[in-house]
Amino acid sequence: MKKIRVYEAAKELNLSSKALLKMLNDMGYEIKTHMSVLENDIYDKIKKKLNEEKEEIKKKLIEKKKRYTEHARKGKPIEEKKKKKNFSEKKKKKKKREVHIDEKVVAENVKKTLQKLEMGEKRRKKYKKETKHAQIEEENNILHVSSSIPVTELAEILDVDPSEIIKKCLALGVVATLNQRIDYDIIEMIADEYGYKTELLNEFEIEEEEEEENIDVRERPPVVTVMGHVDHGKTSLLDYIRKSHITDTESGGITQHIGAYVVNHNNKKITFIDTPGHEAFTAMRARGANVTDIAVIVVAADDSVMPQTVESINHAKAAGVPIIVAINKIDLPQANPDKVKQDLTSYNVVVEDFGGDVIAIPVSAKTGLGVDDLLDAIQLQAELMELKASYGGYARGVVLESKIDKGKGKLATVLVKKGTLKIGDAFVAGFVSGRIKAMYDEYSRRIKQAFPSIPVEIAGFDEVPEVGDIFQVVENEKEARSIARNRKLAIDGQKKKTIGVVSFEQLQKELERSEKKQLNLILKGDVAGSVEALSDVFERLSDEDIIVNIIHKGVGTITESDILLARASNAVIIGFKVKPDAKARSVAARDKVEIRLYNIIYDAIEDVEKVIKGLYEPEFIDVKTGEAVVRSVFKISKVGTIAGSYVKEGYIERDSRAKVIRDGEEICAGKIVTLKHFTEDRKKIDKGLECGIKIDKCEDIQEGDIIRAFVKEQK
Repeated sequence: MKKIRVYEAAKELNLSSKALLKMLNDMGYEIKTHMSVLENDIYDKIKKKLNEEKEEIKKKLIEKKKRYTEHARKGKPIEEKKKKKNFSEKKKKKKKREVHIDEKVVAENVKKTLQKLEMGEKRRKKYKKETKHAQIEEENNILHVSSSIPVTELAEILDVDPSEIIKKCLALGVVATLNQRIDYDIIEMIADEYGYKTELLNEFEIEEEEEEENIDVRERPPVVTVMGHVDHGKTSLLDYIRKSHITDTESGGITQHIGAYVVNHNNKKITFIDTPGHEAFTAMRARGANVTDIAVIVVAADDSVMPQTVESINHAKAAGVPIIVAINKIDLPQANPDKVKQDLTSYNVVVEDFGGDVIAIPVSAKTGLGVDDLLDAIQLQAELMELKASYGGYARGVVLESKIDKGKGKLATVLVKKGTLKIGDAFVAGFVSGRIKAMYDEYSRRIKQAFPSIPVEIAGFDEVPEVGDIFQVVENEKEARSIARNRKLAIDGQKKKTIGVVSFEQLQKELERSEKKQLNLILKGDVAGSVEALSDVFERLSDEDIIVNIIHKGVGTITESDILLARASNAVIIGFKVKPDAKARSVAARDKVEIRLYNIIYDAIEDVEKVIKGLYEPEFIDVKTGEAVVRSVFKISKVGTIAGSYVKEGYIERDSRAKVIRDGEEICAGKIVTLKHFTEDRKKIDKGLECGIKIDKCEDIQEGDIIRAFVKEQK
């Protein structure tokens, strides 16, 4: 007999892969996964053991039967007849009950429906008072409030005179007028004096009842994201899977209309998310929407591990999802799968052939060789993960993509995570609400309902939602609009929160607050040696209290992908002798992710050490904004010295700092307190104009001096 894999043996022995693995481990064999190969002698021993167990069970049944027969013989015949009679009566009764099973099921369904209705009632909180930016919860005396509200509105919600609120603010050292907004911290202290607990309006999430979680729990299809380096055949592999595994009814509609699709394999479904790369994968995770169950990393057999392969591996690890490696292009003569497996070990991805637990499948997207094995591996991995979801109750999902269609209006592709989505359901997604008017599958066909792990395109949004928003069905449109409104109010008066830790100072604060202290870093350098040296030093800085975690390290320019990963993982990017590209700079500025650049390795180490020790203080440098030459000096009583100047470079701005330079030496420095163009006060004077400048604490100014204006910026 040839060698056999665990899952094949399990099928032959009529066992689950999990049960067979447990059995092998109990027998002392170190078999790790369902894809592991069994030797003939091990398979024979398992078969023998199962046969022995069957024989033992047979013997026990025979003995039990004998004991029962002996006991029956010793008993009285009349009693036996009575027992038989009673047994037959019971049987008849049972048969009668079976006729009424349908009524029981109906009653049970009615009960469940009533429970759902009760749950819907529980979901609605009662408010005894409500204003534009605040609400008071009746039962618990909780004031739900925006991050800042006007004094008059706080007075109205607390039912007190506005002058009382102004007095309270003054007592706390804050001077406030009637229409002035006061911050959340002040609101919290004032509300506390009136006996209210305070919560931000962004706490208004949809409440989920515990009972709802357990309604009709069943197995669900796995959700798979395919990632890899450019030109390694990711798209070709996805195209082959889609075209070769569509059902007969779908044969006329191979063209995809949404960024996710379902394939059938062994009469079971697998959902693939077709992303443009790990950027989209990470963008969703950064918004708290981890939709993937399994990550398939595609590596070309003729090219081995490349930079984007490493990034894909790190993204999958950071998301905490199992990895399956698809070694593509094995049909090429220069293909070298063993080199790929060897190279992967450098990134802590150890395949089964090398004693690890990562499944590696050789495939060819061109010929289709190994594709079925890959799908088998995905289904077996899903079987071990025991993926289940509730098919009952209110549906919940994640927005994968959104757009505006000329014919259908505002659309979004949603992956259902739990519950059953139906036409007519009211929903909320982020700051957007609506009611489902129509649903389409990946072939643009209308459908009436969608189950867990199924992607569906939905029409009926009031506005276009953002990718990664949590999609939640609620009781009615009124509740949906209320939740969407509260979420909008939650960010009123403040910038929208970003997930990423944005600077070393914030990282330090995070470390001080956190119980489990972890410092996440992303390293990029000009050469691999420098990156490895920094990585080794940083990891050695870890101790019992703080773990330095290198999320990703690589060689080359800092890219948008690095920024997205930093944002998703609460990390700071450290660049050694490299700079970010234009796109990365704009994304970093938008998402407020800090990039620290160094040319000296010890400076980088010193800064990280300071963060860990809690000693980090930001360093500032003077950045010149403009220069003016003094042409005349005026001494004015009670005012001081005014320098009549001509701006020869940049601009001069009031309230900025300035230095007076004479013969290359600094004479004095101070703040520009007065800036005039002739008799007119100005905030800013540009190059080529004359102006009068008054610098605080600078009286010794002479004709020919240079006034150099500057601002302080963090280094």
